[in-house]
Amino acid sequence: MRRPILGVLLLGSLLALTATAAPVTLNLKDADINALVESMSVLTGKNFIVDPRVKGRVTIVSSKPMDEKELYEVFLAVLGVHGFAAVPSGNVIKIVPAAGAKQESIPTVDRQRGVEPDQIVTRIIQVQNVSAAQIVPILRPLIPPQGHLAAYTPTNVLIISDSAANVERIASIIGRVDLASNEEVEIVPLRHASATEIVRVLTALEQGKARNDPAAAVGTPARMVADERTNSILLSGDKASRLRLRTLISHLDTPVDSGGNTQVVYLRYAKAKDLVTVLQGVSKNLSNEAARNAPIPGQAQGAPPGGGVSSGGGASLVDIQADEATNSLVITAPPELIRSLRAVIAQLDVRRAQVLVEAVIAEISAEKTAELGVQWGVGGNNAIGFTNFDAGASSLSNVLGLARQLDTGLSDGEFPDLSNASIPQGLQLGVGGGDFGALISALAKDADTNVLSTPTIVTLDNEAAEIVVGQNVPFVTGSYTTSTSSGSNGDTQVGNPFQTIQRQDVGITLKVKPQINEGNAVKLEIAQEVSNVVASANAATQGPTTNKRAIKTNVLVEDGQILVLGGLMDDQLNESAQKVPLLGDVPLLGNLFRYRNTSKTKRNLMVFLHPIILRDPAQGTLYTSSKYSYIREQQLAAREKGISLLPDVQSPTLKPEEDVKRQGTILNITPPAQSPPQQPATKSEGAAASAPVAPSRSTSAEPAADFGFGDR
Repeated sequence: MRRPILGVLLLGSLLALTATAAPVTLNLKDADINALVESMSVLTGKNFIVDPRVKGRVTIVSSKPMDEKELYEVFLAVLGVHGFAAVPSGNVIKIVPAAGAKQESIPTVDRQRGVEPDQIVTRIIQVQNVSAAQIVPILRPLIPPQGHLAAYTPTNVLIISDSAANVERIASIIGRVDLASNEEVEIVPLRHASATEIVRVLTALEQGKARNDPAAAVGTPARMVADERTNSILLSGDKASRLRLRTLISHLDTPVDSGGNTQVVYLRYAKAKDLVTVLQGVSKNLSNEAARNAPIPGQAQGAPPGGGVSSGGGASLVDIQADEATNSLVITAPPELIRSLRAVIAQLDVRRAQVLVEAVIAEISAEKTAELGVQWGVGGNNAIGFTNFDAGASSLSNVLGLARQLDTGLSDGEFPDLSNASIPQGLQLGVGGGDFGALISALAKDADTNVLSTPTIVTLDNEAAEIVVGQNVPFVTGSYTTSTSSGSNGDTQVGNPFQTIQRQDVGITLKVKPQINEGNAVKLEIAQEVSNVVASANAATQGPTTNKRAIKTNVLVEDGQILVLGGLMDDQLNESAQKVPLLGDVPLLGNLFRYRNTSKTKRNLMVFLHPIILRDPAQGTLYTSSKYSYIREQQLAAREKGISLLPDVQSPTLKPEEDVKRQGTILNITPPAQSPPQQPATKSEGAAASAPVAPSRSTSAEPAADFGFGDR
């Protein structure tokens, strides 16, 4: 118990010395750390909050007096040695275990100035020339376990939490490591060889050298990058490596001894025949430019015969042919010209986007008609009178003619032939007796039409497409009859009548040519036509009558936007009245001498457009799947209704998409099984195997395979 008593006595002497404010020589041996905190609070005038986990005994040996600032620095050092830290928080200082100090409100500083060396601080260091993430593994061993070191990649900074002295030491190390590289970059232009090809060869050479001789890889490795636009190579690394590579490049960049060579370029998306004209023009310009930059005495001027062009280095024939069978280009030209042409081909042979165009034709119309009139007639021995209005089949003269056909020349059980007669519509009521008769005609008609058509078509960018859904209707264009003649026996022979007709498409026609602009805008050349045959206007002599609605325009639409192309809003009201002068104007009784007809027609027609850009196969699959599923759902709904007269027969349906993907076919057949490899046939067996085998007729009760889309 002597040591604690001695420590208390020493602390008491320290407290007694504070009254004089003189420097203090601090010597403690095995003193309680909490007693030291109390003494420091008195000596420095600071307020401390001690964590309950702060426990232990300290020993301090000092040979000279210290002032207040030096005492506090020693106090922080003692805390650090025993695993504790002082964290300023407002007017107080918290004494906590050092492991959790970085999670407290420790100060964030830029430099060590004004901060005690053992004070726990946080500092953010900006790294300029190297990657902050690469420095972290190097500095991690220099940070104690209770410290913190991390890199923030987006801004390339390091975040460090530790004592101010150690943080300053780490910052000094980073300053010596974070230096700009002294490597130089050289640009080596090539005249004859391809930069990409030379980089590939030299890279393989350097990699093989490093594997065979690891000692040769010591130092800064050389790096090579090919710039295809200028046909140059960028070199970086130490001077010796760059000199060695530059020597190799100069030996490889030599012209070929022949005037030209031939290469075959296979195309993926573009059409070879369409690129020939473009490439011929490009090759001529490139050759002329090469001739101007590197003139050679005796060089032929202009283009050689046969569509070739001359290039620098002699009169070299440039020939570009298209092989449509393999969709490839056969190019004969000097190597540097072939390299330039291949770069042009790579930019032209790209996948073009597709455009799905949906046109919506919506038409709603309503027609109402009403007719009402009275016609009468009176006859006698000396006078006759009647009213006959222009009412078509409902006129009095037509009705009397029909009555005469029904009443005369018919035996019992015989019906009149009214096939060619004009039968009036509506109510026809006749009354009368003796020499007087009256005909009352009444008709009311309502007709509503609601038509919605949505033709859809998919086409490539800048490619015209057309879809026609309708009927091929005949139209009479002429009628002829051969002349009549008299036979030898005096009989008259009638000529042979005949007609000439012309068939036309009647239905829905959509013609479109899209052009995708920069961004998501689509320029569309649209020709939309909707036509139909009027059922009530089929004249026997003049042929059918058609309604036609057509739009032809150019529009600019955003991807996925719905745009109205045009339309018509029509509202017509027609009223007509026929009457006997004077008598038709008499109130009430005047209705007996009138015939009135009223019709109202209202029509709304609108055409909308909805283009969708399909830039990749995934988008095409998405929209195809939605259309496919919709048709399948409609077919399944029809199958549920069944066929009343054929209860054992099911209507066809599309296969589920999962089955199509699994079986690899949309046909409703079983994919062929993989047969084992057969042994080579002998000479006699080969002759039999090569003969065609006739299909045998199945005698089983199982149905044959359905080669349509439907399920059985």
